[in-house]
Amino acid sequence: MEEFRRAYARLCVAPQEPVLRRLRELGAAPGRGRLDLAAQSLSLETCGALGRLLPGAAPFAEVALGDCGLCEEGGRGGFFPRRTPTDHLGFLFQGNNLRNVGAEALGKLLRQNKSIRSLILEWNSLGVWEEGFSFFCQGLGANNFLQQLDLRNNQINHQGAGDLAMALKQNASLQELDLRWNNIGLLGGRALLNCLHSNKTLKRLELAGNNVPSDILKAVEQAMNHNQDRETILNETQNRTYILSKEVLSLKDENTKQFLDLMDTIDKQREEIARSGRISAARVSQLQEALDEQHSIMNSLKAKLQMTEAALALSEQKVHNLGELLNAVKQEQASMAECHFMELQQQKQEGAVREGKLLHDLSAASEKNLLLRNQVDELEKKCKVQQDQLFQVKQDLTNRTAELKLRAIRAEEHLEMEKKRFKQSLEDMESLRVKEVGHMTQHIETSERSMQDRIQRLEAIRIALEEELSQVKAAALAERGRAEEELMKVRNQARLEERQQLEHLEEKLRLMTESRNEAQNCCIKQKQMIAEAQAKANQLSLHADGLRRRLEELQQDLKSKEEEKVTEVNKVKVELQEHIGHLQAERTAQDGLREKIAALERQLKALSSSHREALLDKESEISVLLEKLRTKEADISRMKEEEAQRASFLQNAIMAYVQGSPLGTHSSRK
Repeated sequence: MEEFRRAYARLCVAPQEPVLRRLRELGAAPGRGRLDLAAQSLSLETCGALGRLLPGAAPFAEVALGDCGLCEEGGRGGFFPRRTPTDHLGFLFQGNNLRNVGAEALGKLLRQNKSIRSLILEWNSLGVWEEGFSFFCQGLGANNFLQQLDLRNNQINHQGAGDLAMALKQNASLQELDLRWNNIGLLGGRALLNCLHSNKTLKRLELAGNNVPSDILKAVEQAMNHNQDRETILNETQNRTYILSKEVLSLKDENTKQFLDLMDTIDKQREEIARSGRISAARVSQLQEALDEQHSIMNSLKAKLQMTEAALALSEQKVHNLGELLNAVKQEQASMAECHFMELQQQKQEGAVREGKLLHDLSAASEKNLLLRNQVDELEKKCKVQQDQLFQVKQDLTNRTAELKLRAIRAEEHLEMEKKRFKQSLEDMESLRVKEVGHMTQHIETSERSMQDRIQRLEAIRIALEEELSQVKAAALAERGRAEEELMKVRNQARLEERQQLEHLEEKLRLMTESRNEAQNCCIKQKQMIAEAQAKANQLSLHADGLRRRLEELQQDLKSKEEEKVTEVNKVKVELQEHIGHLQAERTAQDGLREKIAALERQLKALSSSHREALLDKESEISVLLEKLRTKEADISRMKEEEAQRASFLQNAIMAYVQGSPLGTHSSRK
């Protein structure tokens, strides 16, 4: 701040003491300050110095220059900076009588500056010069960073309001606009109302004290409310999409975690099976050693065969008993296999039921989408009916204008005939003509009123249709939320079912391990029956291979189910995106219809204005013809009087001549 003050003192030959004092006060305050030079009469030199210094590293968040008497000299002095380094800067220029040059400077400022967020220009005269204010409006249309603009008491007329409307159609950042206590009037209010159809960012527009009709003010309020609702809906949709993306990512993470957990469990099971295989191999080797020992014993005991026949008979009985035990074990294994097969079939049936439920939910969602599309088609039909009504209204206007023109032509012909034939009855014809003109004006006024009523009704119908569209959009959003909730429920159910299946499989594995341990114990107990123990070991190895195959099949089934779920989720996402695209296309079509309606209203206004101008021209021509007729009648009456005077003069002269002549004296004597 001290460097800013020194630079100001260096640039100015005669620096102003109030400005230096204010800069010293700001240098003592921490952070970015507020340069308040209100009610200070700034010189041209000070304006130029501030205009040079503000684009540099000025630590100001707001610049207040109200009632400083800048007028046109501040704009010529280059006060308005084109660039400023700070963000969210605010300028206050109220009560400076800024006019043509100031408006042009402000237009350049708005065209090139990207940091000003608020600009207060109340109690100036920007709207006095139309060229300067149009340049200011062009700068406003090119700016996409200004958010607040105050133009109160600036003598803005309906033409300035039209320039503002064109700027608002191009601007996409302004949120608040204050136009109170100006001279906008009916035409300016209509222009601003028409521009709101294309501007969707303006949230507050103040038009009090401008002689704007109440119906236009209400329509402006409705448009502002519609823009606010639109922004809230957009924010809600963005939040929902962000939440949905987070949920999708969390679901992906959970699926990956579950898959990794499954892989870990499968690896652990494989390790356990490998360990059991190693243990069984060790036991088989022990059994083979025992067999070798028994073979040696049998070789040593061949000489004693006769002595051991009874023992052989007993051993045969034991063999028979062990065969029965083996058959029983085989039957138990067959029953276990059948149970596993039945459980797999039940799982397949449950999977089919789940698929049917998902297909039913998808069909319900598609039916809802069809209902929404039917509602949109009905709305389009209503819009088409309104367009037909507007076309009929245009035809009625053209027919009435043609009838009025024909009536005017007939009236003119009738006037010419009456001028030629009936010069004496001009006063009566004038009174009749005045009555006809009054009747025609009344008829035209009534027709205009009826047309305005029709236009108001059509606007009300259009507003109702927009409300219906907003309701339909809200219903669509609610239905989409419901569909998402249903998807979440289905996912949770699938997770629970998968967990239950995993627990069931773990229990089966535990039971199988217990049965395997029991079989191993039986093998240890039956060391004498080596051949039978080897057969049992082979059977157990085959059973372990079957379990491995079943585990691999279950893993494949799980992978296929996960892929089916992923495909179903992707299908639902694609359908939702298509539905959103249809809604956006319908929104664009509705915007086009609104623009067409606005263009038709403009054409109606232009036709009505041209019709009024033609009527005024014809009335002026009729008044001119009447004045000409009066002058001609006055001339005729004057000529008649002159001829009567001449005739009287001639008669008097003839009488005097006759009386003065000798014939007259002779006749008088007789």
